[in-house]
Amino acid sequence: MGWMEQQLDWIEGLRWRLLDWYGQHQRDLPWRHSRDPYSIWVSEIMLQQTRVAAVVERYEAFLSRFPTLQALAAAPEQDVLALWSGLGYYRRARMLHKAAQFVVENHAGRLPATAADLRLLPGIGAYTAAAIASIAHGQRVAVVDGNVERVLCRMYGWDAPARTGQAALRRALQQEADRLVDPRRPGDFNQAIMELGATVCTPRNPRCLACPFAPDCRTRGEHKTVPRARMLSEEIACALALRESTPSGLSGREVLLEQRPAELTVMPGLWQLPALREVDVPDAELRMTVRHAIMQTNYYVRVRTVPEQEVDALTVPGGKRCWVSPVQAAGMALTGLARKVLNRARLLPTAHLQVIAGQVDLEVS
Repeated sequence: MGWMEQQLDWIEGLRWRLLDWYGQHQRDLPWRHSRDPYSIWVSEIMLQQTRVAAVVERYEAFLSRFPTLQALAAAPEQDVLALWSGLGYYRRARMLHKAAQFVVENHAGRLPATAADLRLLPGIGAYTAAAIASIAHGQRVAVVDGNVERVLCRMYGWDAPARTGQAALRRALQQEADRLVDPRRPGDFNQAIMELGATVCTPRNPRCLACPFAPDCRTRGEHKTVPRARMLSEEIACALALRESTPSGLSGREVLLEQRPAELTVMPGLWQLPALREVDVPDAELRMTVRHAIMQTNYYVRVRTVPEQEVDALTVPGGKRCWVSPVQAAGMALTGLARKVLNRARLLPTAHLQVIAGQVDLEVS
């Protein structure tokens, strides 16, 4: 048997072991029950830099509210952001919304079927295009994310790519992934190798004994990795301003929210709790402390309960403000921090995802 035949046999064995492992051990995730390009697109955008557990809940609520690409395109941006609240990286939601509108206007509401054509849409890069094309349409194109990079680097004994540079290594990883992807089941293969990286070939403490690639792996999890960027720390404080109100003759509490200005580069247009003038909060006035991570910064947040008459004196003037009921707040495009604080204060309705999915009528003043 020649070298080429040996390589083909080796690749076939690798594919078979991976797909057999995937068939037995894949996680039961809702987007894996669909071959609808739109649903796959939504899941892939949500999964970028977000934990799977957080996406599962949001994915189903999002598709309940926007079951089709046309429904998403027709929705107001604030409704889209409300369903995205808590997932972070809100630019993804805005680009998803704009791309849906672009597809309706230029492609009769149908996503293109090939990775090359998908990459022409706003907000869709090589990874997302390959995922949609392979899973929904069976195109033989490899998906390369951080999980796939780690699996291949460990298997071949290559150094992991740095966050910047090493373009030649990244090209080699893409070429190798393209060579390995199964032409008969490209979508399953791509999901399988990503699943392997996410659950077995993990960044720390990989489970090499459970890995179907173990017989061919040159490092067995021991290889040079790129150290995680050091997290920065910052202390901030915000106001949980509450008042009693009697709208339409019904008594209830309202909370004060503030909209971030549209010209900001981070989370423009989202609703947050007003910032306190002073970071130090007297112990007697401290409602709670929370830690909230945004990108590379850990925010240590002090939350103070502030009565209506003291809001102006204690908070930093900001954007547009309004008093809203907890039900209304649940249906707004809140920042992740605002939603976290309101949840911990038990101010949001228990079924808040049903509220923001459009099952409760909202009328925000």
